[in-house]
Amino acid sequence: MPAKSESQQMAAGAALAAKRGEKKASELKGASKSMYDSMDEKELEKMASASRKDKPKHNHQS
Repeated sequence: MPAKSESQQMAAGAALAAKRGEKKASELKGASKSMYDSMDEKELEKMASASRKDKPKHNHQS
């Protein structure tokens, strides 16, 4: 599932870095911490690697 916003993509990237041991999991906050706990490395990679073109900064839901 690709990210729906730049913010979501960046959170997935931070969670992916922690999964790979490039960043400490204890440094994660908010969405990235939740993604780290609930998604596997393959899912995070797919979400973080999508193109940012035409993505909003934040995904506003009503």
